[in-house]
Amino acid sequence: MALVIALIVLTVGSVLFHFISPWYLTPLASNWSTIDFTIDLTFWVTGFVFVAINGFMAYAVYRYRYNKDRRSEYRPENTKLELWLTGLTSIGVAALLAPGLFVWAEFVTPPDNASEVEAVGQQWHWGFRLPGADGKFGAVEARYVTDANPFGMELDDPYGQDDVLVDGNRLHLPIDQPVKVLLRSKDVLHNFTVTQFRVKMDLVPGLVSFLWFTPTRIGEFEVLCEELCGVGHHTMRGMVVVDEQADYDAWLATQPTYAQVLARVPGDPQIGRAQYAVCSACHGQQGEGNPLLNAPKIAGQGEWYIRRQLQYYKSGARGAHPDDVFGRQMAPMVATLVNDAAINNVIAYISTFPDEPAEQTIQGDVEHGADIYVTCGACHGANGEGIAATNAPRQAGMSDWYLARQLENFKAGIRGKHPGDKYGQQMRMMAAFLSEEDSINDVVAYINTLSGSPRAKSNFNIGAED
Repeated sequence: MALVIALIVLTVGSVLFHFISPWYLTPLASNWSTIDFTIDLTFWVTGFVFVAINGFMAYAVYRYRYNKDRRSEYRPENTKLELWLTGLTSIGVAALLAPGLFVWAEFVTPPDNASEVEAVGQQWHWGFRLPGADGKFGAVEARYVTDANPFGMELDDPYGQDDVLVDGNRLHLPIDQPVKVLLRSKDVLHNFTVTQFRVKMDLVPGLVSFLWFTPTRIGEFEVLCEELCGVGHHTMRGMVVVDEQADYDAWLATQPTYAQVLARVPGDPQIGRAQYAVCSACHGQQGEGNPLLNAPKIAGQGEWYIRRQLQYYKSGARGAHPDDVFGRQMAPMVATLVNDAAINNVIAYISTFPDEPAEQTIQGDVEHGADIYVTCGACHGANGEGIAATNAPRQAGMSDWYLARQLENFKAGIRGKHPGDKYGQQMRMMAAFLSEEDSINDVVAYINTLSGSPRAKSNFNIGAED
């Protein structure tokens, strides 16, 4: 009898949990209400079967419980029962599969008026490309992919010159306009998923897949990778921002075309020398850093990383948190670099500095730090050299006290919470793993033993930022 009661309680409790639970589908933000219908239908069909089977099981346990005065009967054949079971099962399977086939037929047939956008995945971030005024994408090749050409654009293809390149994790789309998303991977299997749009599709290296939808609600919707793609899989996130047409047009006008990227003028170190005078007061004449002024070493750091951090300070993505005392000091200093040309000039001058390892100030358990760094090294390089392709800066030879402070800031949410600090958000999730006491000092102590010389790449990398 106890088993009968347990089965009934389990069945009733499961049904009640489904109906009163606060966890269900996120509010729909696209045209794919038919996908919601198929999900609901699946719940009803499988729910009915669940209740029927468990109810019958409870009945059978009670009805045919042990009785010493009763003998069981052996009935190997029951044609009537088999026909009923076969018929009901066929109806249930058809109810589950048939609607999905109709939805799938629509899912793989984008409307003729759908605009196109390309989503490019790599470990562990997203990039987006839109066709320019000609409405055609330029050719791309995997062999052309470099740090300076992350999309692998073919230089001489005239159709690619006006392509709009969004080398970031935020894609804007106009509301109520169907869009076909072409999906391309630069390394391993990924999956493009936006829960509120009810769409997902794998990105397979070597081919271009696609999906389509029509955004129907203004707002920001998170892009997830739902294909396990490495240790940084959980940090591979982006955002689709659905705008009114006017707001979308304004955003699109600010995005560079491939021709504009090619036309950018490199920085002038001679001009940057004068502009660096403000920086040298803290960071030193040769970018060697000064711990007494809380200024880290910048000589030897990747130009792309310094540029990104200066832009973050200017935009408020860094140095705005009330507890980021030293970041708040840095923000007004960066304001003296009035435009991108000034930033490029200063960076060009910094790149001329000699690269001497910073003084080591952190002590810790190096062996324990080596175990921790296995995860970090997948992104920052086995020797802490930094990898631009994964947005991971150099660590070896840099100011160890600064590395420790930034890890603490990431853990505390002082850094990496601003929506504009996309790679800081990744690093905040990775830093959460440093939960053991002294783990930060241990891993930084191990970083102090690294040479910073690149090794042959034999593993996959995490997109993160220190």
